[in-house]
Amino acid sequence: MTALYQQVYRSIKHDIINGKFRPGDRIPSEKDLAEQFQVSRITSKKAIEKLMIEGLVYRQRGKGTFVSDKDKHSPDHKKPSKKPLFGLIMTSLDASFGNELVTSLLQGPEESHNFILRVSLGIPENEKRIIQELRELGVDGIAIAPAHSEHYNSEILKMVVNKFPLVLIDRSIKGIGVTTVSTDNEAAAQMGVNFLFQLGHEHIAILMPSNYKTTSIEDRITGIVQAYAENNLIVDRQLWYSEIHSTLPYPLSAKSEDVERIKHHIQSHPKITAIFALEYNIALLAKKAVEELYLQVPNDISIICFDSTPFSDMESNFTHLKQNEQKLGKMTTKRLIDMVNGNRKIENDYIDATLIKGITTKAIDK
Repeated sequence: MTALYQQVYRSIKHDIINGKFRPGDRIPSEKDLAEQFQVSRITSKKAIEKLMIEGLVYRQRGKGTFVSDKDKHSPDHKKPSKKPLFGLIMTSLDASFGNELVTSLLQGPEESHNFILRVSLGIPENEKRIIQELRELGVDGIAIAPAHSEHYNSEILKMVVNKFPLVLIDRSIKGIGVTTVSTDNEAAAQMGVNFLFQLGHEHIAILMPSNYKTTSIEDRITGIVQAYAENNLIVDRQLWYSEIHSTLPYPLSAKSEDVERIKHHIQSHPKITAIFALEYNIALLAKKAVEELYLQVPNDISIICFDSTPFSDMESNFTHLKQNEQKLGKMTTKRLIDMVNGNRKIENDYIDATLIKGITTKAIDK
């Protein structure tokens, strides 16, 4: 039996193809369709979304849903008649990670695509709202660096189910096929731990955000454990700490509380000689905690992290694992364009990171 939303979708599609609704015409609203076909609003909404995915209609916020250019849904149509418009959602933009990626996305050939950039501040509710707004604007695809959350919002899952062109940046959804472009976090973390081993460090504190059950952080943890195994060393998880809350968008008071927590962790485990911070902002907190304990980085405790700001006199030159943001951006654009042009094969691209030696690590004195 044909699903109800399919019946509504096919009826409207038939009316569009046969000229009852011409390009630029406003089609009935979700409410009107629900009454006309005696279905729920959810059913009529799903039918319209399917029409949007096929490019038959587009939405204008506050005005309604309108029929697209007829050429877009002609039988001979294979590629968009206009350059595609993509949405890009970032959790934040800063010098440690994000700026170069966005620059890479926006610097593509002008004739190939356009991007609309939005920032979610890492808040799932913001992310959900932004996705809805971008869909209403009629974007052809969306790239998302998802909010730091263990669970994905319903709008992301809806796009996956409806096969809407979507690329997740530096994250994946377990058990669900979706195209991702990510740093090889597992290999990068393994490289970082091996570097500390080479410097003679074995008692390494791993500092991670409290919401560490995300695929990027989990991959980094896997790489760390693998490095210990390959070096025939035992992981001492008592040295690991995950009660760090002051990643974006938390206030300064939360950062102070995290510094105090890290200080207590260091004092409780005096054998720690190195810290591996799985995010740059955590490295900043760790350095402050070490200094407030009247210890020195790297003479007393070395610090390595993922990402860092460009070296300058105003910032600490952290030893860090630098993600290739330019390559991440270029591959994200390529995957979106491929999907818009009809290639819906699920792809998972993993980009190598580079170890950059700074002034926050040193060998243990023998």
